Amino acid sequence: SDKIEDELEMTTVCHRPEGLEQLEAQTNFTKRELQVLYRGFKNECPSGVVNEETFKQIYAQFFPHGDASTYAHYLFNAFDTAQNGSVKFEDFVMALSILLRGTVHEKLRWTFNLYDINKDGYINKEEMMDIVKAIYDMMGKYTYPVLKEDAPRQHVEIFFQKMDKNKDGVVTLDEFIESCQE
Repeated sequence: SDKIEDELEMTTVCHRPEGLEQLEAQTNFTKRELQVLYRGFKNECPSGVVNEETFKQIYAQFFPHGDASTYAHYLFNAFDTAQNGSVKFEDFVMALSILLRGTVHEKLRWTFNLYDINKDGYINKEEMMDIVKAIYDMMGKYTYPVLKEDAPRQHVEIFFQKMDKNKDGVVTLDEFIESCQE
């Protein structure tokens, strides 16, 4: 069966990343770091691309006490910049570069994009509610043993009181960045 698996592996369309020099120029990682990251990525995803299901399985391992699938779905969409249902090594590394070594502004822009589920340039209360619920689900009942039913809604109300500067019911990127920097 190993032989069959090897053949299957060979026929799977393997995605090879752009040259490491180019990625090194586009990210805050050294060539050596990129090689290590690529090795780990290929280990988890031999085809060179991650689909949402695989992403959820990998992410679930970090949150054994909760259900991380919804949050992982939103996270996957933020990593999948081409919105084509797969994350290539380049997408993964670009996001990681921002999250680990980006400027505060870059990190906030990335986080805003994560929260802006429908990608319309605004965060509304429904989107924020979906994200907060997903985070509570992911953390699981051990983290929040006796949570009140309305805890997520209260969380969202507080978020909007702080963030929605002009009180128009949505948070823009500028409002988000300004509030976070305060």
